[in-house]
Amino acid sequence: MFVTETQIRMHYALTDQMGVVYYGNYAQFYEIGRTEAIRQLGYTYKDIEAMGIIMPVVEMNSKFLRPAKYDDLITVKTTLRELPTGHAINFFFEIFNEDDKLLNAGNVMLYFMEAVTMKRSKMPDDLKAKLKGYF
Repeated sequence: MFVTETQIRMHYALTDQMGVVYYGNYAQFYEIGRTEAIRQLGYTYKDIEAMGIIMPVVEMNSKFLRPAKYDDLITVKTTLRELPTGHAINFFFEIFNEDDKLLNAGNVMLYFMEAVTMKRSKMPDDLKAKLKGYF
């Protein structure tokens, strides 16, 4: 299993009039978690795109348990529970506040696709080799 953690401070622009983080921002928190997880493997999305692979989101699920609020420091825990074997990769997320209370849980599935043909592809071999050690 591959697990990373990323912290994000909730600033005013992320909140509604009640000081609660707007639900639509959670997709961005997932994106930040995924981006930083890939970076910890030594890659960026730009590197993967340079290999001729794009990774569109094809499914997203989110469960809201408690609100994040203005000035909270949240931790986005990003997990790959299994090594992708086909064209799909599924990231799981848990978002915690500073008191280690679970605020949100979700997952995002992406496909590996060839940028030119827009056909499904497998995970780049270099990236798969880096991930294998975690499974």
